[in-house]
Amino acid sequence: MSTHKLSRRDFLRHGLVASQGLVLGISIGPKIATAIEKGRASSTQTPLNAFVRIAPDNTVTVIVKHIEFGQGTFTGLPTVVADELDADWSQVRAEGAPAAPETYGNLNWGGSQGTGGSSSMNNSFTQLRRAGATARAMLVAAAAEQWQVNPGEITVQRGVVQHAKSSRKASFGELAEAAAKQSLPKNVALKSPDEFIYIGRDRPRIDQAEKITGRAVYTQDFLLPGMLTAVVLHPPRFGGQVGKIESEQAESMPGVKKIVPLPSGVAVVADNFWAARLAREQLKVEWDDSRASRVGTDKLRTRFRTLATKPGLVATNRGAAERALDNATATLESEYEFPYLAHASMEPMNCVARIRDGRCEMWYGVQSQSRDLKNVSQALGIPTDQITLNMLYAGGSFGRRAHGQSDFVVEGALIAQALDGVPVKLVWTREDDMRGGAYRPFSIHRLRGSVSEDGRIDAWDHRIVGQSILRDAGFNLPEDRIDKTLIEGAANLPYDIPNLHVDVHQPSASVPVLWWRSVGHTQNAFSTEVFFDELAHAAGRDPLELRLALLADDPRRRAVLEMAAAAAGWGTPLPAGRGRGIAVHHSFKTWVAEVAEVTVKDDKSFQVDRVTVAIDCGIAVNPNIVRAQVEGGVGYALSALLGGAVTLDDGIVQEDNFDTYPVLRMAQMPRVDVHIVESTEHPTGVGEPAVPPLAPAVVNAIFAVTGKRHRRLPLTRPV
Repeated sequence: MSTHKLSRRDFLRHGLVASQGLVLGISIGPKIATAIEKGRASSTQTPLNAFVRIAPDNTVTVIVKHIEFGQGTFTGLPTVVADELDADWSQVRAEGAPAAPETYGNLNWGGSQGTGGSSSMNNSFTQLRRAGATARAMLVAAAAEQWQVNPGEITVQRGVVQHAKSSRKASFGELAEAAAKQSLPKNVALKSPDEFIYIGRDRPRIDQAEKITGRAVYTQDFLLPGMLTAVVLHPPRFGGQVGKIESEQAESMPGVKKIVPLPSGVAVVADNFWAARLAREQLKVEWDDSRASRVGTDKLRTRFRTLATKPGLVATNRGAAERALDNATATLESEYEFPYLAHASMEPMNCVARIRDGRCEMWYGVQSQSRDLKNVSQALGIPTDQITLNMLYAGGSFGRRAHGQSDFVVEGALIAQALDGVPVKLVWTREDDMRGGAYRPFSIHRLRGSVSEDGRIDAWDHRIVGQSILRDAGFNLPEDRIDKTLIEGAANLPYDIPNLHVDVHQPSASVPVLWWRSVGHTQNAFSTEVFFDELAHAAGRDPLELRLALLADDPRRRAVLEMAAAAAGWGTPLPAGRGRGIAVHHSFKTWVAEVAEVTVKDDKSFQVDRVTVAIDCGIAVNPNIVRAQVEGGVGYALSALLGGAVTLDDGIVQEDNFDTYPVLRMAQMPRVDVHIVESTEHPTGVGEPAVPPLAPAVVNAIFAVTGKRHRRLPLTRPV
């Protein structure tokens, strides 16, 4: 295993070495381009915004600025480069970028480096197309210079640069050193969609072979010479602090090297995981709970329900919803409840850290480089340029590794600081992870609506009560400002409703919350799409027909609805005990409609048999990965719907592993049919948008069979 003696950041900082081939920096603007040219001319070169590396052995390595945790960035992003570069797919490799926000910032986040919000392809597509096209132009320029021919007569195809008139040809590797000396072209032409050779077509995943064979290196696999392992004993209640520690018994156990008090708990460092875990069980800690949360789920529910009876901060106000509801001959009111949800990623939180000579180096699945750099810097008291974060594969995240306070990352760095240059791997157990907070927020939604005499929805009032994720994540959100993650998909309800009012309460509950796959869209898609169905049935209208009638100005949403409905056979007869439900939602710039087909059994249990999905995500760079992400989103959402819930009693989390927090089993996974809208539009999000419509589609299908509405999740009881 490599010990990374020369970090990737050091490589970039020290500039180009001719024998390493072509390393290409693609600028976002002219100022950066100028800096690159000046850096090349100077004796100490400036760091490059490097995305493409072509080595003498003819491999093309694409530097990927977004973490790969199963969603396909290490394939999708290199696909974009390879297409414009005209590389042969067999020569393409992927490598995670170092933490360098000034170079690898997320263009959707104002340059902050990180992965989330289904933004990887959306923010990188044009940037990486230019990277590939620029590298191609430099290879052509190098060949033209060597062969003394007109660059316009040179073609590039499948990794071969060729001049037909003189029958000369060269590989990328043969031209790499000369290409590295070429000036960056100021303007490059990008292909039109009809010229794409890889984009829009299924390609094998770059990482599939090493993952199938077990060669892929995750943090749990990563080793350094002399590395120790640490586990942390955390307070049983959020906000609890370490009081008195009795560690003699733990310290005397075999393999134990050190006990390290932390702001967040007490760490046990040992030769291996089992030694550390066994010793942790022998720690005796008196916890100071004077500022700890003692919230219980039942009391929280009562408090939130009370708030739901009072006006909140106004997010949307169109027409006069209150007056329309007061004057309506009949109104409908429903309340929906959503539990705290854990992310429950396959690989719990972990990281490897080493601090020596005033520098901190870490290896882990880095999802939020900018935030982690800032938090580690503050915790250690060293500048960010003395911190190197190396990206490894991660076994899932769903938002968890992008923690606002970088909780497990800071813990790992602080433990390493106490070990005088000895590397350490911090491992959170499944129980640590499940009890560790950072949940999707608990929330209560209360909706009221009325239907006009002509069968249209006349008034809609939606009140949301839930914790602010942004406030918990460390953003300075004033009390009178609405957290957009609470209202996304609700405040911008697309239906043509003349009287629409949405308001929100953002109470503190002392339970740490965080973005969870598709964030606020999970609650808001459910509450709005189930309530829409309730109003449609109250009006005597077909739920699909009424949706289409109220979406005249939203053609892309209408298109996915019509595609999903047609593919699912909406309106055709089903056997007794089976029903269909439909839902549509727009999130992360992507439109998704889903039709769920459900069987309700004699014992009132149910099975989701089939889910038909239509998705409009712009250009599907790799349709196979899009389908896989949609299928995964359906499974993840169904898992939460069926059994996902974190509950508290006197401030203590009651769920700690998969026996008390069940996840979807293979036998529960329905058939999923994915239909991708053909498009030449800019790519949009894929990782999250399939999650929100699933739960409302299933609940609407259950109603179609039973006539019974379900408004409190999860569906742990018979239907």
